[in-house]
Amino acid sequence: MAKMMKAAVFEAIKTIKVKEVPVPEIGPDDVLIKVKNTGICGTDWSIYNGWYSADKLPMIAGHEFSGVIAGVGKNVKGWQEGDRVTADINMACGTCFYCMKGNPLLCTTFTQLGIHTNGTFAEYVKAPAKLLHRLPDNLSFEEGAFIEPLSCCIHAAKAMNATIGSSVAVLGCGLGVLHGALARLRAAAPVIVIGNNTHRLKIAEKMGADFIIDVRQVEDPVAEVKKLTGGLGADYVIEAVGTPKTYEQAFAMLRNGGTLSSFGITGEQDAMAIRPFEFVLGEKKITGSCAGQGADWPDAIKLLEFGRIDPKPLFSMKVPLEDLEWALHELRRNPDLFKIFVSPEINQREVL
Repeated sequence: MAKMMKAAVFEAIKTIKVKEVPVPEIGPDDVLIKVKNTGICGTDWSIYNGWYSADKLPMIAGHEFSGVIAGVGKNVKGWQEGDRVTADINMACGTCFYCMKGNPLLCTTFTQLGIHTNGTFAEYVKAPAKLLHRLPDNLSFEEGAFIEPLSCCIHAAKAMNATIGSSVAVLGCGLGVLHGALARLRAAAPVIVIGNNTHRLKIAEKMGADFIIDVRQVEDPVAEVKKLTGGLGADYVIEAVGTPKTYEQAFAMLRNGGTLSSFGITGEQDAMAIRPFEFVLGEKKITGSCAGQGADWPDAIKLLEFGRIDPKPLFSMKVPLEDLEWALHELRRNPDLFKIFVSPEINQREVL
């Protein structure tokens, strides 16, 4: 096998160069994966702009991926070259306080593939074999690259734990569309998705939302949610935007005794204004969720394998590595685009 590979390297803030770099050397417990597709995530945009992991640059980003095993370490059992896979990107020490408590996402030395270590905007990536997941035969490599974002939404849904027949409001129509679909699967009713993108809101409706609210067409989305929930507010509210304003709106549209699921990532120094008085007398609760872990991955695979979640309406296009920087900007310029995949195996853009 060649010793060099093509990769899109985030060399500095707002600087990506596609160039030849060494193929990763795998250890005895690792596998080498030939990358088929990598979905562009909002985290990649944050890394590009220096808002996240700037201290790790230069680095190969990319973490929502699928591929084929191209090499196995000498200690690896149960896997072989040619197996279709994805991998849990979350790497924890396994021995610290949080790991021992079963909370590896809070590990004191927590790292993520493609966010803190070299990732998948490249021809090859290495990953620990213990984190591999096999792709079912009926899943495409595009669907395989969508397992990671779905696992994140599943982790949030488990933490929130919406009950049957409960009302769920979702602020945001990016991954908020998936949150709405999962709420529908949990037999929540009604499911309300709120956003500012007509195209994405229509997809949310097709994927199970009972009501959609376009914030550009209503004066007060909080009042609209209360109107749709008998004046009480929603039993559960998921914030999937990541701004102080939308967090404040999420808290305001939550009924007394309800639960707010914190999913959208704000700036590190951002703060929201809420009244502790409402926590006390309203007995409101908050859950937080930052990624999918452990069983969330096989759960995501099952939902895709058996068609409980069909992500294909979210797939917009596929581009070669050379167009990664263009695609990062195009996702901000074109509101009708949703998920763009990057593939090192193609040389021109493809509409999906």
